[in-house]
Amino acid sequence: MSDAEEFRICVLSSLGEIDAGDWDRLARVIRPDGTLEDNPFVSHAFLSALEDSGSAIAETGWLGQHLVLETGKGETVAALPCYLKNHSQGEYVFDYGWADAFHRAGGDYYPKLQCSVPFTPATGPRLLTGSQEGAAPLKQALLHGLAQLTDMREASSAHITFMPKEEWELASDSGLLLRTDRQFHWHNRDYAGFDDFLDSLASRKRKNIRKERRTALKDNGITIEWLTGGDLTEAVWDDFFHFYMDTGSRKWGRPYLTRSFYSLIGERMADRILLVMAKRDGRYIAGAINFIEDDCLFGRHWGAVEDIPCLHFEVCYYQAIEFAIENKLARVEAGAQGEHKLARGYVPETTYSAHYVANPSFRSAIADYLETERRHVEMEKEILADHAPFRRA
Repeated sequence: MSDAEEFRICVLSSLGEIDAGDWDRLARVIRPDGTLEDNPFVSHAFLSALEDSGSAIAETGWLGQHLVLETGKGETVAALPCYLKNHSQGEYVFDYGWADAFHRAGGDYYPKLQCSVPFTPATGPRLLTGSQEGAAPLKQALLHGLAQLTDMREASSAHITFMPKEEWELASDSGLLLRTDRQFHWHNRDYAGFDDFLDSLASRKRKNIRKERRTALKDNGITIEWLTGGDLTEAVWDDFFHFYMDTGSRKWGRPYLTRSFYSLIGERMADRILLVMAKRDGRYIAGAINFIEDDCLFGRHWGAVEDIPCLHFEVCYYQAIEFAIENKLARVEAGAQGEHKLARGYVPETTYSAHYVANPSFRSAIADYLETERRHVEMEKEILADHAPFRRA
């Protein structure tokens, strides 16, 4: 297969319309070095849980428009998770300024297409082709199909966010506009333990982390538990959802995820989940949810019902580092934003997104803006990297 004319694009309104095995076969990626990337967020289990739980559905502004590429014989060879949206919430690559500008110019920015994992600012494959050789034509066919779908739905644009750099570069070849941003990730330098990691830091940073951990735990009588697999009971999910609702209600007004979402991922992918739970006086008072890949721990969201100094740093960052070291994971991705992560050993990394804009004049204006923005992102990354907490050689 060598060109788009040999394929047929299908649009699915739900993950339930495709066999889980077929989807997951495409979602597992063989990296250039031959290792397997099995990103938990593009798995059928995770994406279908978002839909089945009522978290990412048409009523919440996430109408499934998943692109599936088939051969003439009906074999599924590529896929792209995609949603038709009437807002820009839950995405973490912000385009509110674009929407406002398009509206002031007399256009309708919504609906738009969003190719991402809802509510999840974590880099992972988007143009899903599995381990097939010669996958570039399949990915190009998906991008071509996305542009066609944008026009068919009379959408203003289509956005592929938190994509790997190699997919981002391929999107450029297809004429999509390129955008960058940055997150903070922790990298495991084959540390023997947390103290070994601390020894790599400058003295002042090392002392500060030890002080924060003592404040969060010993000074407040807090103990930490790691829960995964069979530990994830409904009672545990009740506690964690309470934390999530408390934090989400204060930050977003209406939390995105429903209680049933946690039950579903607990049923479908418990061994790929790590809950870090903080306990005091016999009850859980805070927790953070993480997802496990073969070489990465993805930190997602956290919540607490008691205000304990430094507990956020302990539960979200230091415990993630300890787990990664103990399980020989290469890195921890700690989610969106947060310059405060830099002092705790997390360094700036570039994230990538690509954008198809239908209107030629609007596309030209955004292209000019993105060229300047990319330079600023790179300059900021270099400045932040100079302030990393590690000892100077």
